[in-house]
Amino acid sequence: MIPIRLPDPVSPSAAMPHRKIIRSWLLPVARRSTGRALALVLLDLVLFSLAIVATVWLQNIAAKLLLGMIAGFIIGRLFILGHDACHQSFTPHRRLNRWLGRLVFLPSLTPYSLWDVGHNVVHHGYTNLKGFDFVWHPLSLDEFQALPRWRQWLERFYRSGWGPWLYYLVEMWWQRMYFPSRKTMPTRRSVFIWDGILVTLAATFWIAALSIAAIATGQPVWLTLTAGFALPFVFWNAMIGFVVYVHHTHTGVAWYDQKTVWAAAQPFVSTTVHLTFRYRIGALLHHIMEHTAHHVDMSIPLYRLKKAQQILEVMLPSRIVIQKFSWRWYFDTARRCKLYDFRRRCWTDFSGIPTSASANAN
Repeated sequence: MIPIRLPDPVSPSAAMPHRKIIRSWLLPVARRSTGRALALVLLDLVLFSLAIVATVWLQNIAAKLLLGMIAGFIIGRLFILGHDACHQSFTPHRRLNRWLGRLVFLPSLTPYSLWDVGHNVVHHGYTNLKGFDFVWHPLSLDEFQALPRWRQWLERFYRSGWGPWLYYLVEMWWQRMYFPSRKTMPTRRSVFIWDGILVTLAATFWIAALSIAAIATGQPVWLTLTAGFALPFVFWNAMIGFVVYVHHTHTGVAWYDQKTVWAAAQPFVSTTVHLTFRYRIGALLHHIMEHTAHHVDMSIPLYRLKKAQQILEVMLPSRIVIQKFSWRWYFDTARRCKLYDFRRRCWTDFSGIPTSASANAN
């Protein structure tokens, strides 16, 4: 590979360069490869199929459940491939990206076109802007106190550190992905319906195949469906709920309720977290945790995000939120990041007491 020549790093005290300039630094690593993309799809589809078959073949209940969780993790890997395809960054071919995206989204029962609108248009277009970006958006104290008691308790569970699985299952998949109501998706397109039908057919085939396999092998149908369908799906929801939460929830990351202030804050850099892991877990997650680079330039394929992130962190010292993962950090974040004070621009607990420094001081 030809060495990448870059200008001198930007001083922390200098103005943030324009996004076009930042993206120009990443152009050498934005190449897409059809062969590499197809190899990743084939690998993860084979791994997913083997894990699901193993939930039927293995007789030990604990082993079945373990393989069900592994299958859920592989669903997450397949989803990340589809996420890239939906961004048109997976291969150089738009039509191939669309069909690959639909294929690898099937195990997560994600309608491709609805994810495209909610993620590409809304989330990336208005990251951490209140009233637009709806993923893990924090409530203010007044909004929280105006909720009925049952909803307050639900919000408490969502942000307890134990609730990402239920948050994504209910607030994202059920309400916004799977045949959403007019309230959550006022725009009605036929492709939304067809993609919903497609994932419904996939779920029907999946459940039917497992039921037939259970009967043929003399096993309880309920156990086979639990290990081979329900557990993988719930595990996947927990995985994506966790990933999206840690991408944009951090005491050093701000939310905004005024578009002009949000735009001036260069949100493509300041609203994302680069979470680092030991034991090559980041690679197992297809480098989706190199998230600043992804928000700066969505056209960079996942198999080049690691290099892109390294470039950004060299060129923009002290500008990027880099967090070493630990469960202590995660639960401390969940304890502190309950509500958001949009006037003081700081996180608070459910009583409105500040738990982070004010972003106004930055």
